[in-house]
Amino acid sequence: MTAPALRHDWTRDEVAALFALPFNELLHRAHSIHREHHDPNAVQVSTLLSIKTGGCPEDCAYCPQAARYATGVQAEKLMSVDAVVARAQAAKAAGASRFCMGAAWRSPKDRDVAKVAEIVSAVKGLGLETCATLGMLSGEQAATLKQAGLDYYNHNLDTAPEFYGEIIHTREYQDRLDTLEHVREVGLKTCCGGIVGMGETRGQRAGLLQTLANLPEHPQSVPINQLVQVEGTPLHGTEALDPFEFVRTIAVARILMPASMVRLSAGRQQMDDAVQALCFFAGANSIFYGEKLLTTGNPDVEADRALFRRLDLHALEVVEESDTVHADILETDTAGCGQGCGCAA
Repeated sequence: MTAPALRHDWTRDEVAALFALPFNELLHRAHSIHREHHDPNAVQVSTLLSIKTGGCPEDCAYCPQAARYATGVQAEKLMSVDAVVARAQAAKAAGASRFCMGAAWRSPKDRDVAKVAEIVSAVKGLGLETCATLGMLSGEQAATLKQAGLDYYNHNLDTAPEFYGEIIHTREYQDRLDTLEHVREVGLKTCCGGIVGMGETRGQRAGLLQTLANLPEHPQSVPINQLVQVEGTPLHGTEALDPFEFVRTIAVARILMPASMVRLSAGRQQMDDAVQALCFFAGANSIFYGEKLLTTGNPDVEADRALFRRLDLHALEVVEESDTVHADILETDTAGCGQGCGCAA
């Protein structure tokens, strides 16, 4: 059977109607679509490292790395190539297939991009997929990273256009869309999602997913982050999102973007195993592996391995070709804010 063509013309009403489906009906639809495009028992595993922490001039209300908030995060310089490579080697040994690097910049200077390009080249040489989140990029900067061997660039939309101004005031929504265009134009894959549980309505969650699904190209990776509340940030004390509403968000993302990897991202440490299992059934097929997401906690590697065993899940392996590294599902067999993407994302 041929899978239906990917759509880029979803209306807000259509997305809202998916959210409103009975829970079991929604999960059935999402899981059925998931099986058409992916091995339902395979999960892509990434590791995220903050290579330049703190001191960000942005005012993202969720972010502990914003210099204006007293969160206890200290500003640090960009890590050395050797230090990052050592962490990447450890991540690969632990089972990660993709190594993501986040730096707390609003927009890096050209000299910063040149240094990151050197790091990317070294990490790519280990046989890992590479991803970076450095803030807003020019077209020339995106090309430099592409030439260095970068596979993915993460730049999240965070939330719906109409709710964005409640969360961030130091850049416009269009700034994010412009960076995504620059990244696509040079042939980089995009990693782009958002954060839920920031006080938005269900309609605004639908608006985030509608915007992602209607981009000119669906992001190859779609991280869905649940807000990790950090004392000192404006969103600390926000009412927690109902876990089943989070599962609904995963399911709708899978229906709208069938071929994308939907990443169960920040907030997993606050989820019990049953909720994570529902997310995998609903179409999540990517996670971050390791004890920390930039500055916030994450389930440790052994806990994830144990969960994979209980659910009979396996990690995607990386297949190397002549000019690229990419994750394939094998028939035989897995900078920033701490929200799973990078504070400058």
